[in-house]
Amino acid sequence: MATTRLISHHISPGHTIAETLKDRFDYGKNPLKTLGGELIASYMCNPETVDAEFNVSKAEYLSITGRRQFENDVLCYQIRQSFKRGETDAETALKIGFDLAMRWTKGKHAFFVVSHIDRPHPHVHIYYNSTTLDCTRKFRDFHASAMALRHLSDRICLENNLSVVINPKLHSQGKYKHYGEWLGENKPVSFKERLKTAIDKVLLSHPMDLNGFLSLMNKEGFEYKWGRGGSLSFRIEGQKKFTRLRDSTLGNGYGLEGILAVIEGHTASPVPKYHQVNLIIDIQQKLKEGKGPAYARWASVFNLKQMAEALQYLQQNNLLHYDDLAAKTEASVERFHSAGDKLRVIESAMKRNSKLKTAIVDYARTRAVFEQYKAQKYSNKYLSEHEAEIVIHRAAKSSIGELLNGEKLPKIDSLKAEWESLKTARKSGYSEYRSARKEMREVITVKGNIDYLFGISNRGKNMEVER
Repeated sequence: MATTRLISHHISPGHTIAETLKDRFDYGKNPLKTLGGELIASYMCNPETVDAEFNVSKAEYLSITGRRQFENDVLCYQIRQSFKRGETDAETALKIGFDLAMRWTKGKHAFFVVSHIDRPHPHVHIYYNSTTLDCTRKFRDFHASAMALRHLSDRICLENNLSVVINPKLHSQGKYKHYGEWLGENKPVSFKERLKTAIDKVLLSHPMDLNGFLSLMNKEGFEYKWGRGGSLSFRIEGQKKFTRLRDSTLGNGYGLEGILAVIEGHTASPVPKYHQVNLIIDIQQKLKEGKGPAYARWASVFNLKQMAEALQYLQQNNLLHYDDLAAKTEASVERFHSAGDKLRVIESAMKRNSKLKTAIVDYARTRAVFEQYKAQKYSNKYLSEHEAEIVIHRAAKSSIGELLNGEKLPKIDSLKAEWESLKTARKSGYSEYRSARKEMREVITVKGNIDYLFGISNRGKNMEVER
């Protein structure tokens, strides 16, 4: 789990570019925070002389482009990436930060990364030059760049088996909280869902008796207590009140009687785990466990990056349960077919319009010749002299009759207007069709990966659906 923040650094008032850069970088390279410089990594620059190198690139940019550096221009950008306490260490954070910097800049900007140890939680600072390596362009902050950076950071965290924040935008007093602010005040899921997830995991371990169940729950971080009437309650670190095991609180099958029935083998696990519990948490837990034949089958075909993309898709579309994902897949397929049907109707109407215009023009162009042919009482001599025009006239008349099917003959101007309207609708229809096709492919791929990971469905059937 990591929070991110993108900061732009400008020329400090009363300072030169060189002085500004040095002040910024000296803070990041502080030996007391980086183990004497061991927790520093760089790309296309030397951390010891990076301020001078960035400054030289500004001069080269002026020489090549002729554009001067103004006081409000950005000298460099800083990315702050902070990780959840206890989930990783400073060395791993440095590697993840370097990967984030490389993929964010696409290798077009020099940068260096520092990992600090002065806080209880691991965190890194990434400094990258606003000027590209070839000194011809500059990085420009774009709309929703903070969200794009967070999504990239989340994907890299998932690739490294770290958790991510499921819903960073919790509504508070009419405003959305900052991603980092949210993380400091909230947990990824509710205490009840965490308790249900732990119960599912423990029951899948097939404890021998209730004491074994309580022992495993304790290892999952839950303390328990017995109440009046033999009620059993659990609490995890950070939770003020105990949560009682009862169906009315946690759902059917999570009461003490239901759990005892599972332990004694009289019934199956309370609920289908991957359908009712938060799907994103389930997958993260599955990847951390790294066990089971389903995982082995998945790992032999897919890789962490693909599953990271799947997890990110689930988060962005708020698909927290498997049934929601299945419904989304079905709706996407239906949308794709509906868009295709609409497009076929429009194209069919355009073909009819084109044929009708051609037939009307041919009919009008050869009408005088055919009228003369009738006036000469269908003379064979006249027919031999004007056979082509007469054949075209008859074909045009027949085509008009078939296309109109008893309707009134429209004017050419109205057909032209209809054509323009259909052309606009076709353009919009193709845009909708491509969007629906892209959405369908994405969700089918995601669902196929997740089904394969959990062994929910047969791979052959998935491939048939994808085709």
